[in-house]
Amino acid sequence: MQSTLHFQHILNRASHWLALICRLIAGIALIGLLAVTIADVSTRYLARVTEGAISLRVSGSVELVSYLMLFALLAAMSANVEKSQVVVEAFSHRLPQTIKNRLQGLYFLGFMALGLILFVGLWDSAAAAARHGTTTQDLRLPMGPIYQLAAVLSLLLGLRSFIHALLGILYGKGEEAAHGE
Repeated sequence: MQSTLHFQHILNRASHWLALICRLIAGIALIGLLAVTIADVSTRYLARVTEGAISLRVSGSVELVSYLMLFALLAAMSANVEKSQVVVEAFSHRLPQTIKNRLQGLYFLGFMALGLILFVGLWDSAAAAARHGTTTQDLRLPMGPIYQLAAVLSLLLGLRSFIHALLGILYGKGEEAAHGE
């Protein structure tokens, strides 16, 4: 009994720390995204107001924003996977909460598989980009590290989903999900 509570505590702590890391990454990516957008809009406005006398531009702003958005979305999805499920209770509304939590744990196995599939595909793309020297279109940044970071964030999605699948299946523990109509 004591060892199962200890294992459950370890899983909860691991999920908590991984969620904090993912939230930090998502926050940094969102701040970067906003900074690039504000700088781009401000420099365009400055060029327009001065009729081109001051012509500063943020090179590759669309490209930067798209990659920062990718990182922010993957990190936020990983950080909140246990809170983002919508449950339609057509079949489960009369089931006890622990059984609902165990079913939700099985559902998390699908998200684990999704995270792992994304990880393998992105990691393979990173290796191919590194082999061929693939760069981004505007800024000529190497694509390998971009794919690697996206792969790691996808792996975190799979790992946190697996942790919550174990918590749901083994212990009947789950987060309060949003309920659909």
